[in-house]
Amino acid sequence: MKKYNIVIEDLTFKAILGLLEKERNEEQIIVVNVKIEYEDKKNYVDYAKVCDMIQNKIINGQYKLIEDAIDDVEEMLEKEFPQMKSLYLSIKKPEILKDALVGVEILRNY
Repeated sequence: MKKYNIVIEDLTFKAILGLLEKERNEEQIIVVNVKIEYEDKKNYVDYAKVCDMIQNKIINGQYKLIEDAIDDVEEMLEKEFPQMKSLYLSIKKPEILKDALVGVEILRNY
């Protein structure tokens, strides 16, 4: 069986995400990277839909922890795309520290 990966690099948008008072009151730039492996090109994963779903979930969720956002996005994608064999997901906040690019990432196999 052939394997395929959709790759989404630097999906960038603004959202409320974080614990600090400033993060609760002002949207900040969020950068998401995704890689989804699947096997059947007839049962493909629509990358435009993945982008829209992730952006809407994070914006509407107004999460305090990146980990909560990642867990919810993973669960949503798993339900919508049961053909996923693996998921790499990274959420970063480029503006929060001036000396580093920070975030959280996961790699799951199904």
